[in-house]
Amino acid sequence: MNLIKYIFPSIILVFCLFACEKKKAEETNMASDVIPVKVIEINQESIGQTIHASGVFTTEDETYLGFKIGGVIQHILVKEGDAIKSGQLLATLNLTEIKAQVQQAQIGLEKAERDFTRAGNLYKDSVATLEQFQNSKSALDLARQQISVLKFNQNYAEIRAVKSGYVLKKFANDGQVVGPGTPILQINGANKDNWVLKVGLSDQDWSTVSLGDRATVRIDTEKEQNFTASVVAKSEGVDPITGTLWVTLKTKGIPSKKIALGIFGKANILPNKKIMAWVVPFDAIIDGNQNQGFVFVTTDGKTAEKRPVKISQIEHGKVLISEGLSGVKGIITSGNAYLNDGSAIKIIR
Repeated sequence: MNLIKYIFPSIILVFCLFACEKKKAEETNMASDVIPVKVIEINQESIGQTIHASGVFTTEDETYLGFKIGGVIQHILVKEGDAIKSGQLLATLNLTEIKAQVQQAQIGLEKAERDFTRAGNLYKDSVATLEQFQNSKSALDLARQQISVLKFNQNYAEIRAVKSGYVLKKFANDGQVVGPGTPILQINGANKDNWVLKVGLSDQDWSTVSLGDRATVRIDTEKEQNFTASVVAKSEGVDPITGTLWVTLKTKGIPSKKIALGIFGKANILPNKKIMAWVVPFDAIIDGNQNQGFVFVTTDGKTAEKRPVKISQIEHGKVLISEGLSGVKGIITSGNAYLNDGSAIKIIR
């Protein structure tokens, strides 16, 4: 009995010590799961952005050339980049079918003339009626009109340069069947001080830019100097080849000797239109690309929440976010690499 009297309290003491150690271990584990982070306050504001773009120089007077009639292309006599002179023959249609049509129409005209003469004589002799004579006259007029149209088409089965300049693009090849007015070549002029820079933009940037917006342009031949420019035109649709929308910039002050067709240029466009956005440090963005990414925010100061955001611009270590942060006042900028959605956090200063 005396042995039991001493053993029983000892067992209770050991049990209490074990329970205390377990509780301390659990508290230690919970503390180790809390991730220290830094948080900054953010507010949505009206911000002007800079759109960076690049393209090539061309001239304002671009022209699309095509045949006035349809047919099979016989020859395209120029290639992209060729210099051309006003009036130069650029392309021809195969005249075999057109010549056959003219010959057939000529035969029909000669028959209509004979029928008209015979009907006139018969009408004078009171053998043919007035209606028969008038019908023969209508048939003759129709035959004359038909051959006139065919000869007109024969004369326009070619494309000639409407001005001196350069061939920018060729849209068809020899032997191809084309319809009336189908673009075959794109040319431009070679006048001085007529240069523009055409740059491709994303859908979002294109919608932000307006006619008259200011810009600066830099070219490889004058890397140390920025030239002023302004937006003078916007494309009405997506380019089927590049899949982008175009904006045309009219440049000022670039020496004519420093620029030529096809020279590469870079532009910084400054839209007058402001956007509502949040400005956050670049370090706050995780798993991001040029247009979208994720950030961690906190609304209670104790838990991290992962949110998708839409990125408008990245520049000088700052990111403009246009969507995804409504109602958020604090964004996590440090420690986010160790976070998951719902992680426990501790804000440090």
